[in-house]
Amino acid sequence: MSPSVPLQEMIRAIRSARTQCEERGVIQRECAAIRAQFRQADNGGRSHNLAKLLYVHMLGYPAHFGQMECVRMIASPRYSEKRVGYLGAMMLLDEKQDASLLITNSIKNDLSNSNQYIQSLALCTLACMGSAEMCRDLAPEIDRLLRASNSYIKKKAALCAVHIVRKVHDLGELFTKAARSLLTEKNHGVVHGAVVLITELCERNSETLERFRKTVPDLVQIMKGLVISGYSPDHDVAGISDPFLQVRILRLLRILGRNNEAASDAMNDLLAQVATNTDSTKTVGNAVLYETVLTVLDIKSESGLRVLAVNILGRFLLNNDRNIRYIAMTSLQKIVGTDHNAVQRHRGTIVDCLKDQDASVKRRALELSLALVSASNIRSMMKELLSFLSSCPPELRSQTASGIFNAAERYAPSQRWHIDTILHVLTTAGGDVRDETVPNLIQLITNTSELHCYTVHKLYRALLSDISQQPLVQVACWCIGEYGDLLLTGECQETEPVQVTEDYVLDVLETVLQSHMSSPSTRGFALTATMKLSTRITENVDRIRSIVSIYGSCIDVELQQRAVEYNALFKKYDHMSILDIFPELFLDKVYSVKLSFAYNNNVQSAGLSPPLCGVSQVCDLLDLLGGSEQPLQPSPALGSAAPPIPVSAPNTVGGDLLDLLGGLEPTPITPGLTFTYTHNELQKQETGRLTVTLTASNSTESDIRGFTLQAAVPKSVQLHMKAPSGDSLPARGTAKVTQMLVFTFGSQNI
Repeated sequence: MSPSVPLQEMIRAIRSARTQCEERGVIQRECAAIRAQFRQADNGGRSHNLAKLLYVHMLGYPAHFGQMECVRMIASPRYSEKRVGYLGAMMLLDEKQDASLLITNSIKNDLSNSNQYIQSLALCTLACMGSAEMCRDLAPEIDRLLRASNSYIKKKAALCAVHIVRKVHDLGELFTKAARSLLTEKNHGVVHGAVVLITELCERNSETLERFRKTVPDLVQIMKGLVISGYSPDHDVAGISDPFLQVRILRLLRILGRNNEAASDAMNDLLAQVATNTDSTKTVGNAVLYETVLTVLDIKSESGLRVLAVNILGRFLLNNDRNIRYIAMTSLQKIVGTDHNAVQRHRGTIVDCLKDQDASVKRRALELSLALVSASNIRSMMKELLSFLSSCPPELRSQTASGIFNAAERYAPSQRWHIDTILHVLTTAGGDVRDETVPNLIQLITNTSELHCYTVHKLYRALLSDISQQPLVQVACWCIGEYGDLLLTGECQETEPVQVTEDYVLDVLETVLQSHMSSPSTRGFALTATMKLSTRITENVDRIRSIVSIYGSCIDVELQQRAVEYNALFKKYDHMSILDIFPELFLDKVYSVKLSFAYNNNVQSAGLSPPLCGVSQVCDLLDLLGGSEQPLQPSPALGSAAPPIPVSAPNTVGGDLLDLLGGLEPTPITPGLTFTYTHNELQKQETGRLTVTLTASNSTESDIRGFTLQAAVPKSVQLHMKAPSGDSLPARGTAKVTQMLVFTFGSQNI
């Protein structure tokens, strides 16, 4: 191929290449010819060669060797070469390259040219790749062109000023006066550029925003002219007069009316007029309506106008275009918290979107449906969500199950309905639920004593039909272990009577233990349930011992340890209170706090925690196997000062709950040293903080010096220790040392 072939011939040759290797060969030969002609001093085809090089650049091949040729062509007096040179500069140059600085002077000269097209080339190039240094140097020229008489130049200058403001924020004040004057222009292009520039200025500076709020009446007048104007062939798009300008004005009104009642009142009538008069059958009209809705919802608009905006989004949900339905649900989700009743009117349409084939629309519909659940519609909405759960794609099951659990916990009309709902989810999508589902359901069942018989019967039947859903199997095994005696009686008014024998129950648990689908955790539940049944049945205790002893040599360490410990209990204890029915659980979290103090190079320690346990029955859990000579005392009432606690008794109520069998042998320490703590704010608070005052005294005959206190808390708790009142404890309790500790429990309330 000869070096002088036209651009069309080169394109034809590249497209006719059969392989990529052949295409690279054509481009390499042509680039070599272009380089050779660039080196010639007198080259009449420079614009022709640069145009071919730009096409090569568009195909992704290197064309950086043409950068200096762009600079030379921009300086050319001929318009045809300038045009290609500026085009090349916008494509091959950027602000990071030094060659871009060489065209600054050429751009400045062309901005003063009498030819409007040459000025336009310079403005477009500066707006495309102008660096911060170029913007600072040429900003006065742009401000001068904003005041020119030529509408074509003013439109280009306004858009160039937008780029300058984005690059150099400090130059925004330079264009403020000129931008406001451009709103009076009749040319739509100039007004469009002015609105874009004002929007950029208002977003960058709050003072400028307050200044431009005075232009709201002018913008309202311009917008009204566009809405009520008749057919205009120059600006009409599908029956809408200049929708691009309408969208830009609505966005600017949204910024000006945000958090300002006066500006919002001035545009309320306009927004109502646009919302009612815009055609919604075309995509263009929907674009204008969508911007109108966003503006209405973002400003301090009237309640009736907000309802109208929500109704527009409701109509979007009925549109055949999935993109429109998607943005409608996205917008409704943002406002469902503030306009819940208005969104509720479209609940049926939103629920129908759960059946959409598009995955994105289905996900948005699910999020919005979960947000619409309330105490008044919990039954109907949960019916729809459970139906969706049975047929939803796998990637949405976890989200659906979590949403159902949260809604049921907040709005459950009854405890039985709550349990039935969770069991339905576990039966349908048990493998996709969160890890905390099992303990939460166990807590719910434990605290609902009147439904123990109903729950254990229902879970037993679920276990007979399917043991593949591991969370369901774990809860079922736990309930059978706790309330197996209710299952054996066969008396349950809520369900159909079923005859269950001891052998049947043990067969089910043994099936779970032997199933390849059971996880190690599930086998642990089943083994513990089998052990607990030894105190609830009378005829098959030997079989239970046999089952437990088999797993004493299990390859799973956790299961083996359980079996060995249970075998030890069988041999040593006739009556095992540890296997009694589990008591009711507290809803509040109990945080364990480790406190220690040191003096005279001797470290003494005591495990203490805030006395959140106020029932002796629950406190007995800390001494499951006995070993404590003194019975545990109930903790003091909330908000009162605790009595002095001898440090020689580390197994205090509410000790480290993770060490149930530890701490039975108290560490001998110096007698006479007491350590007390008082609770100032031990109550439920939104801030999630607990302030504890620690007081230490010394009743011995010798002084203690260098007294320090240290505390350790779990990772979920933050601790701030304030400065102590001192570090010395005089003898015979003549003085005390106090220190305040502030515990922050994150998002958990105590």
